[in-house]
Amino acid sequence: MSRRGWMLFLAMGVIWGVPYLFIKVAVEHMTPASLVFLRTLVAGLLLVPVAAARGQLRPLLPHWKPLLAYTAVELAIPWLLLANAERRLSSSLAGLLLAGVPLVGALLGWITGSDRVDWRRALGLLIGIGGVAALVGLDLGRGDIGALLQMAGVAIGYALGPFILARSLSDLPPLGVVAASLAITGVVYAVPAAVQLPRRWPPVEAVVAVTVLAVVCTAVAFLLFFALIDDVGPARATVITYINPAVAVALGVIWLDEPFTAGIVVGFALVLLGSALATQRSRPRRRVVEAVPEP
Repeated sequence: MSRRGWMLFLAMGVIWGVPYLFIKVAVEHMTPASLVFLRTLVAGLLLVPVAAARGQLRPLLPHWKPLLAYTAVELAIPWLLLANAERRLSSSLAGLLLAGVPLVGALLGWITGSDRVDWRRALGLLIGIGGVAALVGLDLGRGDIGALLQMAGVAIGYALGPFILARSLSDLPPLGVVAASLAITGVVYAVPAAVQLPRRWPPVEAVVAVTVLAVVCTAVAFLLFFALIDDVGPARATVITYINPAVAVALGVIWLDEPFTAGIVVGFALVLLGSALATQRSRPRRRVVEAVPEP
Protein backbone atom coordinates (compact mmCIF):
# COMPACT_ATOMS: atom_id res chain seq x y z
CA MET A 1 0.00 0.00 0.00
CA SER A 2 1.33 3.46 -0.89
CA ARG A 3 1.87 6.25 1.64
CA ARG A 4 -1.23 7.96 0.23
CA GLY A 5 -3.18 4.75 0.72
CA TRP A 6 -2.07 4.45 4.34
CA MET A 7 -2.99 8.07 5.02
CA LEU A 8 -6.45 7.60 3.53
CA PHE A 9 -6.86 4.30 5.38
CA LEU A 10 -6.03 5.81 8.77
CA ALA A 11 -8.17 8.87 8.08
CA MET A 12 -11.19 6.73 7.22
CA GLY A 13 -10.64 4.50 10.24
CA VAL A 14 -10.91 7.57 12.47
CA ILE A 15 -13.59 9.48 10.56
CA TRP A 16 -16.05 6.57 10.48
CA GLY A 17 -15.34 5.76 14.12
CA VAL A 18 -16.32 9.27 15.20
CA PRO A 19 -20.08 9.37 14.29
CA TYR A 20 -21.23 7.30 17.27
CA LEU A 21 -19.87 9.91 19.69
CA PHE A 22 -21.48 12.85 17.90
CA ILE A 23 -24.78 11.04 17.35
CA LYS A 24 -24.90 10.43 21.11
CA VAL A 25 -24.32 14.14 21.75
CA ALA A 26 -26.82 15.30 19.12
CA VAL A 27 -29.76 13.11 20.17
CA GLU A 28 -29.65 14.59 23.66
CA HIS A 29 -30.92 17.85 22.15
CA MET A 30 -32.95 16.87 19.07
CA THR A 31 -35.04 14.02 17.70
CA PRO A 32 -33.51 11.28 15.53
CA ALA A 33 -35.55 12.43 12.49
CA SER A 34 -34.26 16.00 12.89
CA LEU A 35 -30.70 14.74 13.13
CA VAL A 36 -31.00 12.59 9.99
CA PHE A 37 -32.56 15.50 8.09
CA LEU A 38 -29.89 18.03 9.08
CA ARG A 39 -27.06 15.59 8.43
CA THR A 40 -28.28 14.62 4.97
CA LEU A 41 -29.30 18.18 4.07
CA VAL A 42 -25.87 19.66 4.75
CA ALA A 43 -23.97 16.73 3.23
CA GLY A 44 -26.25 16.71 0.19
CA LEU A 45 -25.77 20.43 -0.37
CA LEU A 46 -22.02 19.79 -0.43
CA LEU A 47 -21.94 16.67 -2.63
CA VAL A 48 -24.83 17.13 -5.08
CA PRO A 49 -23.23 20.15 -6.85
CA VAL A 50 -19.95 18.24 -7.16
CA ALA A 51 -21.69 15.20 -8.62
CA ALA A 52 -23.77 17.37 -10.96
CA ALA A 53 -20.69 19.25 -12.19
CA ARG A 54 -19.06 15.91 -13.03
CA GLY A 55 -22.16 14.71 -14.88
CA GLN A 56 -22.74 11.86 -12.41
CA LEU A 57 -26.43 12.40 -11.66
CA ARG A 58 -28.12 12.01 -15.04
CA PRO A 59 -26.97 8.36 -15.52
CA LEU A 60 -28.91 7.46 -12.36
CA LEU A 61 -32.36 8.26 -13.79
CA PRO A 62 -33.02 4.88 -15.50
CA HIS A 63 -32.01 3.11 -12.28
CA TRP A 64 -34.30 4.95 -9.87
CA LYS A 65 -35.85 1.80 -8.39
CA PRO A 66 -32.63 0.18 -7.12
CA LEU A 67 -31.42 3.66 -6.14
CA LEU A 68 -34.45 4.11 -3.89
CA ALA A 69 -33.93 0.63 -2.43
CA TYR A 70 -30.27 1.37 -1.74
CA THR A 71 -31.14 4.72 -0.17
CA ALA A 72 -33.70 3.10 2.13
CA VAL A 73 -31.49 0.27 3.45
CA GLU A 74 -28.17 2.14 3.55
CA LEU A 75 -29.15 5.62 4.76
CA ALA A 76 -32.79 6.48 5.41
CA ILE A 77 -33.74 3.60 7.70
CA PRO A 78 -30.41 2.71 9.40
CA TRP A 79 -29.52 6.30 10.31
CA LEU A 80 -32.88 6.80 11.99
CA LEU A 81 -32.64 3.49 13.86
CA LEU A 82 -29.05 4.20 14.93
CA ALA A 83 -29.87 7.65 16.26
CA ASN A 84 -32.89 6.35 18.14
CA ALA A 85 -30.96 3.40 19.58
CA GLU A 86 -28.21 5.69 20.87
CA ARG A 87 -30.75 7.40 23.07
CA ARG A 88 -30.52 4.26 25.22
CA LEU A 89 -27.23 2.60 24.30
CA SER A 90 -23.76 3.99 24.86
CA SER A 91 -21.86 5.15 21.79
CA SER A 92 -19.23 2.49 22.53
CA LEU A 93 -21.72 -0.37 22.49
CA ALA A 94 -23.38 0.97 19.33
CA GLY A 95 -20.06 1.08 17.51
CA LEU A 96 -19.08 -2.38 18.69
CA LEU A 97 -22.38 -3.96 17.67
CA LEU A 98 -21.92 -2.63 14.14
CA ALA A 99 -18.55 -4.36 13.98
CA GLY A 100 -20.71 -7.38 13.20
CA VAL A 101 -21.86 -5.98 9.84
CA PRO A 102 -19.38 -8.22 7.94
CA LEU A 103 -20.94 -11.21 9.69
CA VAL A 104 -24.37 -10.21 8.42
CA GLY A 105 -22.93 -9.72 4.95
CA ALA A 106 -21.38 -13.17 4.97
CA LEU A 107 -24.65 -14.68 6.17
CA LEU A 108 -26.62 -12.89 3.44
CA GLY A 109 -24.15 -14.14 0.85
CA TRP A 110 -24.73 -17.70 2.03
CA ILE A 111 -28.53 -17.33 2.14
CA THR A 112 -28.74 -15.82 -1.35
CA GLY A 113 -26.32 -18.36 -2.78
CA SER A 114 -23.95 -15.67 -4.01
CA ASP A 115 -21.12 -16.97 -1.84
CA ARG A 116 -20.16 -20.39 -0.51
CA VAL A 117 -19.62 -20.93 3.21
CA ASP A 118 -16.94 -23.48 4.08
CA TRP A 119 -16.07 -24.71 7.56
CA ARG A 120 -13.78 -21.77 8.29
CA ARG A 121 -16.42 -19.22 7.43
CA ALA A 122 -19.08 -21.13 9.34
CA LEU A 123 -16.77 -21.17 12.36
CA GLY A 124 -16.25 -17.42 11.92
CA LEU A 125 -20.00 -16.83 11.92
CA LEU A 126 -20.39 -18.82 15.14
CA ILE A 127 -17.50 -17.01 16.83
CA GLY A 128 -18.81 -13.62 15.71
CA ILE A 129 -22.31 -14.38 16.94
CA GLY A 130 -20.76 -15.43 20.24
CA GLY A 131 -18.97 -12.07 20.38
CA VAL A 132 -22.21 -10.18 19.83
CA ALA A 133 -23.83 -12.32 22.52
CA ALA A 134 -20.97 -11.42 24.87
CA LEU A 135 -21.42 -7.72 24.15
CA VAL A 136 -25.14 -7.88 24.75
CA GLY A 137 -25.10 -10.33 27.62
CA LEU A 138 -22.34 -8.71 29.67
CA ASP A 139 -23.43 -5.12 29.01
CA LEU A 140 -27.20 -5.47 28.72
CA GLY A 141 -27.82 -3.16 31.65
CA ARG A 142 -26.81 -0.16 29.54
CA GLY A 143 -29.59 -0.54 27.03
CA ASP A 144 -32.83 -2.34 26.35
CA ILE A 145 -34.18 -4.94 23.97
CA GLY A 146 -35.83 -2.36 21.71
CA ALA A 147 -32.56 -0.50 21.15
CA LEU A 148 -30.70 -3.74 20.49
CA LEU A 149 -33.30 -4.77 17.90
CA GLN A 150 -32.88 -1.40 16.22
CA MET A 151 -29.12 -1.96 16.06
CA ALA A 152 -29.80 -5.33 14.43
CA GLY A 153 -31.86 -3.48 11.84
CA VAL A 154 -28.96 -1.09 11.23
CA ALA A 155 -26.53 -3.98 10.73
CA ILE A 156 -28.90 -5.70 8.28
CA GLY A 157 -29.37 -2.48 6.33
CA TYR A 158 -25.63 -1.81 6.16
CA ALA A 159 -25.11 -5.34 4.86
CA LEU A 160 -27.94 -5.17 2.30
CA GLY A 161 -26.73 -1.87 0.84
CA PRO A 162 -23.57 -3.28 -0.76
CA PHE A 163 -25.59 -6.18 -2.20
CA ILE A 164 -27.90 -3.77 -4.02
CA LEU A 165 -24.97 -1.62 -5.03
CA ALA A 166 -23.04 -4.55 -6.48
CA ARG A 167 -25.99 -6.11 -8.30
CA SER A 168 -27.83 -3.09 -9.68
CA LEU A 169 -25.73 0.06 -9.35
CA SER A 170 -22.13 -1.07 -9.84
CA ASP A 171 -21.84 0.50 -13.30
CA LEU A 172 -22.93 3.93 -12.05
CA PRO A 173 -20.64 6.67 -10.66
CA PRO A 174 -20.40 6.11 -6.89
CA LEU A 175 -20.32 9.80 -6.00
CA GLY A 176 -23.54 10.31 -7.94
CA VAL A 177 -25.21 7.41 -6.12
CA VAL A 178 -24.22 8.73 -2.70
CA ALA A 179 -25.13 12.34 -3.48
CA ALA A 180 -28.53 11.32 -4.84
CA SER A 181 -29.16 9.05 -1.85
CA LEU A 182 -28.38 11.88 0.57
CA ALA A 183 -30.69 14.25 -1.31
CA ILE A 184 -33.52 11.70 -1.37
CA THR A 185 -33.15 10.99 2.34
CA GLY A 186 -33.19 14.69 3.12
CA VAL A 187 -36.43 15.14 1.16
CA VAL A 188 -38.04 12.16 2.91
CA TYR A 189 -37.24 13.53 6.37
CA ALA A 190 -38.05 17.17 5.60
CA VAL A 191 -41.65 17.05 6.86
CA PRO A 192 -41.14 15.05 10.09
CA ALA A 193 -38.02 17.07 10.88
CA ALA A 194 -39.84 20.36 10.35
CA VAL A 195 -42.42 19.27 12.92
CA GLN A 196 -39.80 17.97 15.37
CA LEU A 197 -37.06 20.60 15.09
CA PRO A 198 -36.14 22.12 18.47
CA ARG A 199 -38.08 25.28 19.30
CA ARG A 200 -34.95 26.82 20.75
CA TRP A 201 -31.53 26.98 19.15
CA PRO A 202 -29.67 23.90 20.44
CA PRO A 203 -26.50 24.30 22.52
CA VAL A 204 -23.09 24.66 20.95
CA GLU A 205 -22.15 21.01 21.42
CA ALA A 206 -25.22 19.89 19.46
CA VAL A 207 -24.48 22.29 16.60
CA VAL A 208 -20.88 21.11 16.49
CA ALA A 209 -22.02 17.47 16.54
CA VAL A 210 -24.40 17.91 13.59
CA THR A 211 -21.82 19.91 11.64
CA VAL A 212 -19.11 17.29 12.13
CA LEU A 213 -21.51 14.47 11.24
CA ALA A 214 -22.64 16.17 8.04
CA VAL A 215 -19.42 17.73 6.78
CA VAL A 216 -16.66 15.43 8.05
CA CYS A 217 -18.32 12.07 8.70
CA THR A 218 -20.51 12.15 5.59
CA ALA A 219 -19.45 14.53 2.79
CA VAL A 220 -15.67 14.45 3.32
CA ALA A 221 -15.74 10.79 4.40
CA PHE A 222 -17.35 9.58 1.16
CA LEU A 223 -14.91 11.56 -0.97
CA LEU A 224 -11.97 10.08 0.95
CA PHE A 225 -13.48 6.59 0.81
CA PHE A 226 -13.78 6.71 -2.98
CA ALA A 227 -10.15 7.91 -3.15
CA LEU A 228 -9.15 5.01 -0.89
CA ILE A 229 -10.94 2.51 -3.15
CA ASP A 230 -9.14 3.94 -6.17
CA ASP A 231 -5.81 3.57 -4.39
CA VAL A 232 -6.08 0.17 -2.65
CA GLY A 233 -9.14 -1.49 -4.20
CA PRO A 234 -12.59 -2.22 -2.72
CA ALA A 235 -11.62 -5.39 -0.84
CA ARG A 236 -8.76 -3.86 1.15
CA ALA A 237 -10.72 -0.65 1.72
CA THR A 238 -13.35 -2.54 3.72
CA VAL A 239 -10.77 -3.42 6.39
CA ILE A 240 -11.58 -0.07 8.02
CA THR A 241 -14.66 -1.87 9.35
CA TYR A 242 -12.37 -3.46 11.95
CA ILE A 243 -10.84 -0.12 13.04
CA ASN A 244 -13.95 2.04 13.38
CA PRO A 245 -15.35 0.26 16.49
CA ALA A 246 -12.06 0.62 18.35
CA VAL A 247 -12.13 4.37 17.66
CA ALA A 248 -15.76 4.53 18.80
CA VAL A 249 -14.89 2.80 22.09
CA ALA A 250 -11.89 5.03 22.74
CA LEU A 251 -13.85 8.22 22.12
CA GLY A 252 -16.78 7.05 24.22
CA VAL A 253 -14.53 6.19 27.15
CA ILE A 254 -12.43 9.36 26.91
CA TRP A 255 -15.05 12.00 26.07
CA LEU A 256 -18.28 10.61 27.51
CA ASP A 257 -16.84 8.66 30.45
CA GLU A 258 -18.47 5.47 29.21
CA PRO A 259 -17.28 2.34 31.05
CA PHE A 260 -14.66 0.06 29.57
CA THR A 261 -16.10 -3.31 30.52
CA ALA A 262 -15.28 -6.98 30.24
CA GLY A 263 -18.07 -7.29 27.69
CA ILE A 264 -16.29 -4.81 25.42
CA VAL A 265 -12.96 -6.64 25.64
CA VAL A 266 -14.33 -10.16 25.14
CA GLY A 267 -17.07 -9.28 22.68
CA PHE A 268 -14.94 -7.05 20.45
CA ALA A 269 -12.16 -9.64 20.23
CA LEU A 270 -14.63 -12.38 19.27
CA VAL A 271 -16.45 -10.20 16.73
CA LEU A 272 -13.19 -9.22 15.05
CA LEU A 273 -11.97 -12.81 14.90
CA GLY A 274 -15.32 -14.05 13.64
CA SER A 275 -15.58 -11.31 11.01
CA ALA A 276 -12.06 -12.02 9.76
CA LEU A 277 -12.83 -15.73 9.34
CA ALA A 278 -16.37 -15.27 7.98
CA THR A 279 -15.33 -12.80 5.28
CA GLN A 280 -12.46 -14.87 3.90
CA ARG A 281 -13.06 -16.13 0.41
CA SER A 282 -13.73 -19.82 0.26
CA ARG A 283 -10.96 -21.91 -1.23
CA PRO A 284 -11.74 -23.10 -4.76
CA ARG A 285 -12.48 -26.78 -5.06
CA ARG A 286 -10.18 -27.32 -8.02
CA ARG A 287 -6.73 -25.93 -8.50
CA VAL A 288 -7.47 -24.77 -12.04
CA VAL A 289 -9.86 -22.16 -10.67
CA GLU A 290 -7.06 -20.53 -8.67
CA ALA A 291 -5.56 -19.18 -11.88
CA VAL A 292 -8.73 -17.30 -12.77
CA PRO A 293 -8.51 -13.66 -11.59
CA GLU A 294 -11.32 -12.48 -9.39
CA PRO A 295 -13.51 -9.71 -10.83
